[in-house]
Order: sequence, then structure tokens, then C-alpha cells
Amino acid sequence: MVAPHPGVHRAIPVATRRWRRRPWQRATRRELRATVRALRQVRPEVVLDPQGLLKSAVWGLLAGASRRIGLHPQVRRERAAGLCYNETAPPPGPHRHAVDVALSLLSALHGEVPWGAAPDGSFLVPAASGGADRDTPGPIVLVPGTGRAAKTWGAAPFTALARRLANLGWEVEILWGPRERRLAADIAGAAGVRLAPATPLEALPAHLVGASGLIGGDTGPAHLAAALGVPTVMLHLDTDPQRSGARGRRVALLDGRPGAAAPLTPEAVAAAAVATFAGRG
Repeated sequence: MVAPHPGVHRAIPVATRRWRRRPWQRATRRELRATVRALRQVRPEVVLDPQGLLKSAVWGLLAGASRRIGLHPQVRRERAAGLCYNETAPPPGPHRHAVDVALSLLSALHGEVPWGAAPDGSFLVPAASGGADRDTPGPIVLVPGTGRAAKTWGAAPFTALARRLANLGWEVEILWGPRERRLAADIAGAAGVRLAPATPLEALPAHLVGASGLIGGDTGPAHLAAALGVPTVMLHLDTDPQRSGARGRRVALLDGRPGAAAPLTPEAVAAAAVATFAGRG
């Protein structure tokens, strides 16, 4: 996703999750050695770690960078990550959103920090648009899957939401990722709406950019949609919208955590969608 950015000269992918599952396999050791060689060929002078995790911080150490800058301990996600740094960014002050926390690293480079900035995915749009007819309104995309069960709204409310939106005249599509097809197919079948085709990550911007809107939890496709300028309604079932909510021109963040002011119902989400998506297309 970052490789096409004009500011990126080279992207080096790492299969950290797969390597952790198979640490003693010969292929894992071979891939690790190749990644370390690639990093040392780059010979970075400065390494920034905006994640604040040991699994991300260690790569700066392995790259042999002379300056390894990490987040301030106040906002670092894992204390052990600090073992890999030799510099620490100043604290971000009152700013606690994940984007601002990452941007606080610019302070260590004496750069001006654009607090409150929204991620800009426009560099993906020329390749993603693919000549699609932008005069034809696209579907409302529902994303029921998330990376963690606690962030997932569930099949029943998504089914009720899909029916309600379809009854309002919207074309509705259920998007799915790895291990989510069964959930998406059940919702699409029960609601009588369309199941999206298999959409690999590299094809996701092209699929999302023409949508009239997207509704989903605190998950990657929802953040990507907001960065692409697609009107987005994000459902926060387990995460703080003030820390991890999507940022964009037309974004609604709905707090459905336990103890929230109002329950997160299909009726409430549909009303937020109508208000947020109005005029798109």
C-alpha cells in the first residue's frame, strides 16, 4: 500500500506474523536473512518507529542505523521497544490520536508537526480509478469483519442494517477479507444484497474509491476508505474513537462501547449513514 507513494523509494515487506508461527522453519530463517541483507543495503541514517512495538523497533537495530528514534514512553505501546532506540521523540502533549502520536516523531527531526492532519490516500486514486464511470453512484459497502472479535458488531445487526439501507434505495455490497467470506455470505444472503468479489489488498483502493460510502468497524478498509475521500461511518465497539477513529472530510464516528450514551442500533447507524453519504455520487 505504501510502495506507490511518491515519497517512498523502496518498500521492504516483512512477514512477521507468519515468521512467528513458524520460527524454526528453514524458509523462515532464509527470509529473515534476506530481509536483514536488504535493510543493510539501504544503509539508513535514521530509522523512525511509529508503532512503538518491539516487533517493529527491532528492524531499526537490525538495519544498523546510527539514529533509531522511537515514541516517547508516555505513548509507546510496549516498554521493551525502547531497548532498540537510541533517541526518543518528545511527548505529543495533549494529542493522543494514533495519527498525531506517529507524527510526533517529526519533533525529533526538528520538523513542524501538522497536528490533526488526516491521512491522504490520493496517491492511490489515479491507479485505483481505472477509468470507472464516476457519474454512476457506487454501492454502500459494509465491512462486517475486523481483526479482533471485540471490535466486531456481529452478523445480526449488519444484516438488519443492510436490509434497512436496501429498503431506502441504496445498492449494498458486503466486503470481506481472508477468513471472513462465510460471515459476509451469510449477511448478504439473509439481507438479499450483493456479496463483493474476492478483493486482495492491492486491489482494495480500486474497489473502494467508487463507493458511495462505507460502514465498518475500526479496521483497515474503513481507514483506507476515509483516506481515499469515501464517506465513512466507523463503528467503535472496543476502541476509543478519539484515539483511533478514521480521519477524513466526511467521516462519522459512532461510539458503541459498553457505557456509551446510546446503544449502537441498525436504525442509528442507518441514520448516520444517510446524513454522511448524502450527495455522494
